[in-house]
Amino acid sequence: MSDCGEEWQVIRRRKGSAHKPKNRQVSGGTTCRQEELDVVKTVKRIHETVAELRCEDFWVDWKEKLLEVAASLPTSVITNENARGTENKLPTQLQCICYGLGPFSSIVSARYQLAMMLLLLEAAQIPMEDCFMFDPVFSAGEKGVLKELGLTVLTENEEGKRLATKPSIFYLMHCGKALYNNLLWKNWSTDHLPRIAIIGNSFTGMKDRSVEREFTRDYRFLSQAATMSKERPLTCPSRMMDVFGDTAIMSFSSSSLLKLPGSTWNNLAEPQYENCEDLEIILREAQR
Repeated sequence: MSDCGEEWQVIRRRKGSAHKPKNRQVSGGTTCRQEELDVVKTVKRIHETVAELRCEDFWVDWKEKLLEVAASLPTSVITNENARGTENKLPTQLQCICYGLGPFSSIVSARYQLAMMLLLLEAAQIPMEDCFMFDPVFSAGEKGVLKELGLTVLTENEEGKRLATKPSIFYLMHCGKALYNNLLWKNWSTDHLPRIAIIGNSFTGMKDRSVEREFTRDYRFLSQAATMSKERPLTCPSRMMDVFGDTAIMSFSSSSLLKLPGSTWNNLAEPQYENCEDLEIILREAQR
């Protein structure tokens, strides 16, 4: 590494401590980051981080597993011609949606996660403009950096509730459980789940670290997805556990979903999280 050895010492987790999702509170430091951010310098540093990760042995594992999953996603598009949707059999390009990356101009781990995403886009041949980014904590300067990289910055907080009508990679590194649950709820059908792959916290890991009764009550879709999805753990060196630890690629097999009882797809009420004290997500109302 170049000058990253010192940074890893700062962010490295203490031995035996559990990983916690990113703090999703709106920070008053956003204005400061916006005023001080040098877009050209930040873009250069991100490219340097990309080059660094490209030389890491664990990148090969990430690339191979991503390409394996990408090849398994349906290539058709669902249109809205009727209530259930109609498949357009013409092949379509993969897209990527990234939520909750965090302030990558000031947080080392977020910068490395962004750099890894850029490598994944390259490997899957996803055009930069087909990668959609959103985090309420992005400063104006950080949005400028993302646009300079060629990425598309979303203007609306979707709270993870995006319907995948085409094959989509969702990049949710160390986000809160509600964001995953919202995404799964929005795509909870045998038509849409097979079209998504999620790179982020291991579903089984989140379930194992939670109180089962509360996890099932508050995050019903995530709880069921932990047993329905195919999970491919991603390699992570010990020095980068705070950045890439407990990460996996989750995907859904259409043939497996079709074998589930019909009751699996009933009771699709939108999640409300009335009993959650620490929601770990910034809601649209909280931004106003």
